[in-house]
Amino acid sequence: MRLLVTGASGWIGSATVTELIAAGHHVLGLARSDEAAAKVDKLGAEVVRGSLNDLVSLRAAAGRAEGVVHLGYSHDFSQMAAAARMDRTAIETFADVLEDSNGPLLIASGTLGLATGRIGTERDMPNISMHPRLGNAAYTLSLVERGIRAMVMRFSPTVHGAGGDHGFVSVLASIARKKGVSAYIGDGRNRWSAVNRLDAGKLVQLAIDKAPAGSVLHAVGEEGVATREIAAALGQFLNVPVTTIPADQAREHFDWLGMFFGLDAAASSAATRELLDWQPRHPTLLEDIAAGHYRGE
Repeated sequence: MRLLVTGASGWIGSATVTELIAAGHHVLGLARSDEAAAKVDKLGAEVVRGSLNDLVSLRAAAGRAEGVVHLGYSHDFSQMAAAARMDRTAIETFADVLEDSNGPLLIASGTLGLATGRIGTERDMPNISMHPRLGNAAYTLSLVERGIRAMVMRFSPTVHGAGGDHGFVSVLASIARKKGVSAYIGDGRNRWSAVNRLDAGKLVQLAIDKAPAGSVLHAVGEEGVATREIAAALGQFLNVPVTTIPADQAREHFDWLGMFFGLDAAASSAATRELLDWQPRHPTLLEDIAAGHYRGE
């Protein structure tokens, strides 16, 4: 199958492209810069120049494909509403191209904030007022009625691995190195789900090949890792003390990450594993921290 992948040169996208090609697909990797194009080419995909805010290039690229894996997103926390709007118009563009084709359209979402006080599941539907991006996932699922094999992949807040991760744990490591302490909030019993990026890439490939229309899938390798365990692992590797931060001081210590690190965000992938016979097999979050992949430099 000819598949357009946005975010193809990114942290999750590059692992996904590798898995899709290994499964026999022809991948068109969207690239907005020469650097991204070089990465996509090295992965073995066909480079397609364009960007999420250029709808003409998106429409043309999607028109060359039989399906779309939409992993690209602008993670600018100072412009969340604008980023969500750009994401929505991109999805609408893909939908216009894929309508009545029964082709796959898989988009990325997240498990963070899905459920409170319990483990979130694929059957849970988030309150879309929590974040402007969540409405895009709901919209994508509605596209089944337009003859599209629409799917939503909810990724763990921690998609970890070796080399190049600029996500939450990388930021935590940088804060710990800068401030000389590795901290958690309150008692640190709140949990984050996690998944290795290589396992996440494999799951996207399985979804493209086997998941039915309307599927909500969870890229979750570990249901919940306590934040104090994450802080302790970082502290041990970075050789800094581990301490707690009161909730009312979280924003001061962690900056923008403070609003997320105190959330309890455990999530299950039991239904996803059963549906797609997905078995995560790569290192866990704490193993990756211990291996030195999060130096905070």
